[in-house]
Amino acid sequence: MQQLFPGEVFANTADFDSGIRQLLPRYDEMLEVITRCLPSTSRRILELGCGTGEVSLKILNRCPDAQVIALDYSPRMLQFAQAKITAAGYQQRWIGIQADFGDWANNPQELDISSEFDACVSSLAIHHLQDEMKLKLFQRIAASLSQDGCFWNADPVLPESPALAEVYKSAREEWAAQQGTNLIEIRAKLGTSSTQGHSNQDQLASLNAHLQMLATAGFKIVAVPWKYYGLAVFGGWLH
Repeated sequence: MQQLFPGEVFANTADFDSGIRQLLPRYDEMLEVITRCLPSTSRRILELGCGTGEVSLKILNRCPDAQVIALDYSPRMLQFAQAKITAAGYQQRWIGIQADFGDWANNPQELDISSEFDACVSSLAIHHLQDEMKLKLFQRIAASLSQDGCFWNADPVLPESPALAEVYKSAREEWAAQQGTNLIEIRAKLGTSSTQGHSNQDQLASLNAHLQMLATAGFKIVAVPWKYYGLAVFGGWLH
C-alpha cells in the first residue's frame, strides 16, 4: 500500500474530493463557513495545508481581490490544486509553495512569504501537529497577520468524554448510512500515512484547548462559528 503524508488520506489523489465528502459530514458546509468568516475585501490570504485546493477555490470565488498563498508539503496535492485553480481561471491569484507549516512556525525567515496577511485559513491539517506545535503555529499566525487580521481553522476535535466520543461516532455512522455511503468501499481507497516533518497521525485536542491556545497566542476575540459533533470551525481576530 502506498505510504502517504498525514492529510493526504487517499492512496489516489483523484479520490480525495469525492471520498472526503463521503467520509466527513457536511464537508462543503464546513468550508463555506471558513470563507464566509473572511472579509470579502481580503487581499492577502495565507492557507496552511491547502490539499486539493477546495478552500482556495471557495475563497477566490468569494473575495474578488484576494491573492492566496498556499502551503502544503505534498507535491501531489499542490499539483492537483494548481490544476484545479488553473481550470477555474484563477492561476494569477494563487501561489502554491511546497513547505511544512511546522517548519514555518519554527523558522519563518526560511520561507519568503513576508507577513501582514489579512487572513489565515486551514482545514483538516493542524490536527496532525502535537499540541505544543499547535500553540507555536497559532503564535506564528498571530505574528503574521495585519492588525485587523483573522484566522479560521476547520478540524476534528477531541471529544470531551468517552460518552460524547460514542455520540460523535454513531452520528457519523448514521449520517454515512443516510447518504447511502458504503464505508467499507471508501475505506478501501484509504492509504496508510507515515509521519512527515512535524505532522503525525491524528493528534486531536479538545475545542476548549484550541480556544485557550488561540487566546494565549494573542487572539483577543475567539469564536466557534460552526460545530457538528466532532468537527468544528474555530478561530478569531487579533483585535
